[in-house]
Amino acid sequence: MSIVVAKFGGTSVADYEAMNRCADIVLTNADTRVVVVSASSGVTNLLVELTQECVDEDRRQQLLKSIASIQYKILDELGQPHDVAARLDAILSKIACLSESLSQNRSKATIDELLAQGEQCSSVLFAAVLREKGERASAFDVRQVMRTDSHFGRAEPQIEAVKQLCAEHLLPLLSEQCIVTQGFIGADEQGATTTLGRGGSDYSAALLAEALDASAVEIWTDVPGIFTTDPRLAPNARPIQEISFNEAAEMATFGAKVLHPATILPAVRHKIQVFVGSSKAPELGGTWIRHQVSDEPIYRAVAVRRDQTLLNLHSLQMLHAQGFLAETFATLARHKISVDLITTSEVNVSLTLDKTGSDSAGNSLLSEALLQELSQHCRVRVEEGLALVAIVGNKIATTAGVCRRVFKVLEPHNVRMICQGASPHNLCVLVAESEAAQVVSALHQNLFEG
Repeated sequence: MSIVVAKFGGTSVADYEAMNRCADIVLTNADTRVVVVSASSGVTNLLVELTQECVDEDRRQQLLKSIASIQYKILDELGQPHDVAARLDAILSKIACLSESLSQNRSKATIDELLAQGEQCSSVLFAAVLREKGERASAFDVRQVMRTDSHFGRAEPQIEAVKQLCAEHLLPLLSEQCIVTQGFIGADEQGATTTLGRGGSDYSAALLAEALDASAVEIWTDVPGIFTTDPRLAPNARPIQEISFNEAAEMATFGAKVLHPATILPAVRHKIQVFVGSSKAPELGGTWIRHQVSDEPIYRAVAVRRDQTLLNLHSLQMLHAQGFLAETFATLARHKISVDLITTSEVNVSLTLDKTGSDSAGNSLLSEALLQELSQHCRVRVEEGLALVAIVGNKIATTAGVCRRVFKVLEPHNVRMICQGASPHNLCVLVAESEAAQVVSALHQNLFEG
């Protein structure tokens, strides 16, 4: 049996009309047996606010009403089928209870349980929309198969366990019906709900595709594929029909919001092709991400990632010594921090932090405990308000003239960091966030519109 896993983001399941469009997409491909949904647009942000310590009772009630309103509007369009209404009521009641309990117990486990409820609502409603159109479909609790560790807020999937559980509990269902399940969430060995970090729904879809040995993952969002850059920054940006895994991984990592960076990992491991398209206009096509592509240009795209933090570490212990970097990275690892870019001199290390899949509740990566531990062996300076701009392509590190072209564009701007050479697929510069749009526009014009 050929299996396609389709994932629909928050805007794609925002309301009844949007869900109907997505249901039509599912029904056009008989191989689409697993559908992964995010929470309806706006719901996760409301749930995150519910987890905040500063929320008073009046605001809590307002948030609960807003969440219920989004879901009940969809239910009303469905004609309020009794079984769906009962399941939706139970989930909304659980949200109210969990939000109230947070005033007494602010555990990360409780927060993850609360944040997971938006996807639960979407899956119940979307399965009902499919049934309304004549499809045999049911909502499936992904926590039965998405096994993770117990790092609440940013849990790590246990790949082998996910594969085994999918074979036992999910695969046997697919010959008889279309399964609608949740992205972003999982459960640890004790059955406690976990979350995979913000934006983890794409990752969930790819993990399920890997476990089920699927032929493709379809990521349906609100844009028709991946572009040479954000069209809002460069009006002449053009869609990319086909892109390699390596290029897509760089683009996703360095800011192409249409695709969550971790999505690429299971796809690369299993050589599963990934499609990115618009649920609002599927007729426009989209971008295929494949192991091998026919065209590998030097310049493929310009990506930007905002809200970057630069960590500067200074210590004379680095001078003609060993072990400083090992100690620094060990400290970051203990605090579950992944380093993104790094440059070094004799007594300084500058690095940016990878916020991919950052804590579901929006907590800062730079905790006081981390800064204090780093300060024990070096002087720490934190710089914020920065943006990372990446030129993505092929053979960048071995092609003469690339730097000349890029630096000519960057001449009017202060560049805080440059990273090039570690990968043949990117050249990265760190600039002030206030100048990022101008830098991206100028680079795109020079590299793609000349």
